[in-house]
Amino acid sequence: PWAWKARFFETGDIPLALLSLLVEGPKHGYELMKELERRSGGLYKASAGTVYPTLQQLQDEELVISESADGARRVYSLTGAGRERLDRNADRVAAIWERAQDDEWGGWADAMDPRAAEVMRPAFRLMRAALGSVARSNDPDRADRVREILKRARREIQKLGKED
Repeated sequence: PWAWKARFFETGDIPLALLSLLVEGPKHGYELMKELERRSGGLYKASAGTVYPTLQQLQDEELVISESADGARRVYSLTGAGRERLDRNADRVAAIWERAQDDEWGGWADAMDPRAAEVMRPAFRLMRAALGSVARSNDPDRADRVREILKRARREIQKLGKED
């Protein structure tokens, strides 16, 4: 996905994503960071330098409130105005979390595993060969034939995963 989109969250998505997570109940910043990572399938690893300033902005806009809990941690809760913001942006919020499930982004978290690096080169060589075969051919059925070969390869690899 990194080749066709620079990042998982688009401009303005993180505040809405944080608000949507607070619908589930109060959370402290670290919980929100971990939940953003989990809900994005591991593709987005939130940093304190992003989450805490965003939470402060949401607090300044009176969309969330915070209070101290356990002495040091601040717990953030959604306000009525925050719920209204979410309601006004319900389609956009739904799109944010659907993005993690679609073919473009969903399932790509495994690519971040260091063990996956061992197969990146052969996978990219396969992709390059498939693209080149279609691009340099005048055969109108070539794309379908290449697609079938790739589907068979994917099924074989998926069978390996089921053996584990």
